[in-house]
Amino acid sequence: MADAVVELAGVRKRFDRDEVLRGVSFALFRGTTLAIMGGSGEGKTVLLRLVAGLIKPDAGEIRLFGINIVPLREEPMLPLRRRMGFVFQGAALFDSLSVFENVAYPLREHTSWDEDEIAARVERFLGLVGLSGAEHLLPQELSGGMKKRAGIARALVTEPEVVLFDEPTAGLDPTSARIIAELIAQLRRGVCDTAIVVTHDIEFAGLVADRMAILHNGQFIATGSPDEIHQSANPTVQAFLAGELRAS
Repeated sequence: MADAVVELAGVRKRFDRDEVLRGVSFALFRGTTLAIMGGSGEGKTVLLRLVAGLIKPDAGEIRLFGINIVPLREEPMLPLRRRMGFVFQGAALFDSLSVFENVAYPLREHTSWDEDEIAARVERFLGLVGLSGAEHLLPQELSGGMKKRAGIARALVTEPEVVLFDEPTAGLDPTSARIIAELIAQLRRGVCDTAIVVTHDIEFAGLVADRMAILHNGQFIATGSPDEIHQSANPTVQAFLAGELRAS
């Protein structure tokens, strides 16, 4: 599939005796946001880390931008990883750096821009996520929602081709979660239109995703548009949608 940004074929991953993923396959195409949903412990974050090349599968193939990354060592992975943004569940901000310095960090690491160019780009993206005026604050001075927004700005500041979001609304109150959902939906229209979002939040997924996939017992039991997922006759899918599997 030449146009696929991310492709997985028969991916398996085991930790000790626990086989977390049991032959997962999917393709993500440009201009699409895929929400991967499932209960706690179903392997959603493991799947995202595999896509990012942070861990290796036990079997199967993972292609980023048409390149099989499974055999690649860290050095040849770097150019591919620079084409991606990763929003960690806890934002993963550097505690000793200000909001400005956190967002500027990838630009300093991966470009040869001068300080004026970096400052202009950082200010632009802080404005996009609603953090203008928070440049000099440290992470411990931010609310949970502000930390998430700073993490999103840092992931997007290099204008990646695809963004991976790990539970972007986890730990947030409903109002903050909706703000994050609306922000991601807005950014899709102007900054990066291709993403994988790992979430257990069905309402959030419905706001940001074109396609959904439900992970259960190490496999996708349903994939499709939000309407197709909600209309699924699969009883396990309906149990998840009803909230009965989210903490399983």
